[in-house]
Amino acid sequence: MPPKIFITGVTGYIAGDALHVLHQAHPDYSYAALARTQEKGDKVKAAYPNVRIVLGDLDNSEILEAEARKADIVLHAADASDHEGAAKAIAKGLAEGHSKENPGFWLHTGGTGILTYFDSRDERFGEWDEKEFDDWSGVEELTNLPDEAFHRNVDKIVLEAGVKYADSVKTAIVCPPTIYGKGRGPISGRSRQAYELTKVVLQKGYAPITGNGKARWNNVHVHDLSDLFVLLVEAAVAKKLDAELWGAKGYYLAEHGEHVWADLSKLIAKTAAEKGYIGKDWKEYQMDQKEAFDIADFQALSWGLNSRGKAERASKLLGWKPHRVSIEEEVPKIVQEEKDRLG
Repeated sequence: MPPKIFITGVTGYIAGDALHVLHQAHPDYSYAALARTQEKGDKVKAAYPNVRIVLGDLDNSEILEAEARKADIVLHAADASDHEGAAKAIAKGLAEGHSKENPGFWLHTGGTGILTYFDSRDERFGEWDEKEFDDWSGVEELTNLPDEAFHRNVDKIVLEAGVKYADSVKTAIVCPPTIYGKGRGPISGRSRQAYELTKVVLQKGYAPITGNGKARWNNVHVHDLSDLFVLLVEAAVAKKLDAELWGAKGYYLAEHGEHVWADLSKLIAKTAAEKGYIGKDWKEYQMDQKEAFDIADFQALSWGLNSRGKAERASKLLGWKPHRVSIEEEVPKIVQEEKDRLG
């Protein structure tokens, strides 16, 4: 029988792109996808006729439990890093439906917003910080971050499932940073952070600088991120049970470089000006936390926080080799896509 994969978030950016690559590589797998409405489900079905649509949302715990119970692999990306109820339902379903002889695999989408904890705690905003996490030699630090850290509440649910039911539930938390690149999913192909920054540049005509503009954040192209999900799915299908892959050690930072937020903002403004979308005499505009939040909520706050880590685990264990263009090289496309979207 083909492996059964249940995916949440296929109507969104991350899982939409992951399904595209997975389905291309393994059209013979049995896929089920969660969709909140029939309309969205129909769009997914039109793109992938052999995908079974599961109508429901993240608050439908019984549906999530049932699907996790019968799936071999769950790829969870719909509001995955913040919805406790969905995580608890998936954990329960996987634990009830699997055994040591037939383990279930949970590929959970976290987020490197969790790494901003120390800036938030110390009220640093737009400041340079040398702190860099590491998912290989420093994995225990990542899996034991303070409970107050962003996303930590859901991380704990996933990690607990992977440790408490280590024989029957194999968990992997994939933590992408700033994601860029056009997604290939059936509905949403747009990311957030850099795209919201570009929207502000185009609408306001200036380069927003959050705080002192020195904060840094890792980034990854969405196609490289999808490659990582495919490698993890293939490891699960092959029943690779190396303890370094899953559970207490299964924490993957998914980065391919980093940017300084102020530098990225200025590059976007420069590119927009060259295209004639804002004035040639554009200026930098420094914002404090309150003004940043008023402009673009947490997206703008993130432009003033540090989130830095080395992605070593995926390359060492799975041979992951991110190779797409850098975020700086992608900026002209980002500017054009946002201009086209805004009209």
